[in-house]
Amino acid sequence: MRYLLPALLAATLLATAGWFLPAGAQAKRAVAGASAAATERSAVDLRQGMKLDEVQQLLGKPWRTALTSGPSSAPSLRWTYTWGSSASAAERNLNIDFAAKAPEEWSVSGWSWSTY
Repeated sequence: MRYLLPALLAATLLATAGWFLPAGAQAKRAVAGASAAATERSAVDLRQGMKLDEVQQLLGKPWRTALTSGPSSAPSLRWTYTWGSSASAAERNLNIDFAAKAPEEWSVSGWSWSTY
């Protein structure tokens, strides 16, 4: 019982110092094994009609994925690759859009770069 108060005090101090981060606070994840410049060079090889596994082999796993479907439109899939910002460069995103010609047969329909 006498160790409980010091333990709570230590946990409070660590929490206020930033040692414990909330579960949602994750650092930006770069594409595994590649620098932003190397992946930008690889992105030149993107082609319309490429399959999911071909894109993943070219660029690695995406940072985010999103699936959308409107009431009258076909479903679409978006993969987002993100490179973190530094003091001199802004955050860069590569968005790759996929369309399904048949169930589970996704192919690249377009892509775009954005900077924040």
